[in-house]
Amino acid sequence: MAALTYEVKDARSPVAVWLRTTFSEHREIQSDFRVAAGPQQVVMPAGVSPGTQGAAIDFWLRMLVDPHPSIAVPLVGLLSGRAPCVRAGRELLRELAAGESPRRAASGEVELRMRPAGFGDREDEWWARVCYALALLVELYRAASVEHSRLMRLDESSGAVGLLGLATDAEVADLVAMRDLAVERLLPGLPVGPVTSGMTFDGSADLKADADLIAGGILVDFKAGQGGKPRADGTRAASLARADLDQLLGYTLMDYSNQYGLHSVAVYAARFGHLATWSIAELVERMAGHPVDLARLRAEFAQVLRSQLPPYQAQRGW
Repeated sequence: MAALTYEVKDARSPVAVWLRTTFSEHREIQSDFRVAAGPQQVVMPAGVSPGTQGAAIDFWLRMLVDPHPSIAVPLVGLLSGRAPCVRAGRELLRELAAGESPRRAASGEVELRMRPAGFGDREDEWWARVCYALALLVELYRAASVEHSRLMRLDESSGAVGLLGLATDAEVADLVAMRDLAVERLLPGLPVGPVTSGMTFDGSADLKADADLIAGGILVDFKAGQGGKPRADGTRAASLARADLDQLLGYTLMDYSNQYGLHSVAVYAARFGHLATWSIAELVERMAGHPVDLARLRAEFAQVLRSQLPPYQAQRGW
């Protein structure tokens, strides 16, 4: 089964076609986001893999907010057997879970959580290296090819120390800088209320989708991209791609039963320190260009996922 993040980037996918036809008005929202974000605060070092670095800071930001964030997806990636680092991964995940064993949820998904408060005495470098290692393990689950993964530098005898050594010093410093900026800019902007991270939705049974964070009824998606193309002076403006908006819409619509009681969605641009929040009613009406019935749209989107997407995936060879 493909993932929402992939389908919204494929312009021919029924998912992307339906979302972009139903919600065609996006340029004003993108423009407002770019202006409000201001200048880039944390510049990505040369030689860094944006995808891995983005997944790593996602984990760290979840750990700042969620008292029991999930580390189940890295475990699933590890158990895929796609890299010779099973011992190293098991050692790390066992330490993070503090003795808690994986279990199966009613949905059949693996559950494994950590308690960040139990590691309050650890240095910033340890946190950064842990999050980078978790991001690498997730790639074993999500990436089409892992032959060039740094995990291939390890062997069957490697331990957690070897896994934690895969992040470079520049990547560690970059993650610490984004964490510091989030403490200043993200945390004060989140509402008080129930928190969960790495959650799936009713529609995740139709299309893989797990979001970053829900806090007090706001779904927050973390983005660690550099922004648009460099200007003449080398600086960049923040950008909010059409696929990023489709991802927010997809998460909202895949909550078929309104399980999470969402009232708003948000994007946090980790390199700009900018948190943009929209009420769901505002976002869907602005992008549709007219008032909408959210329950009806959720039912229509479910039909797209169940009826139109499978034949397309078969045609695509999935």
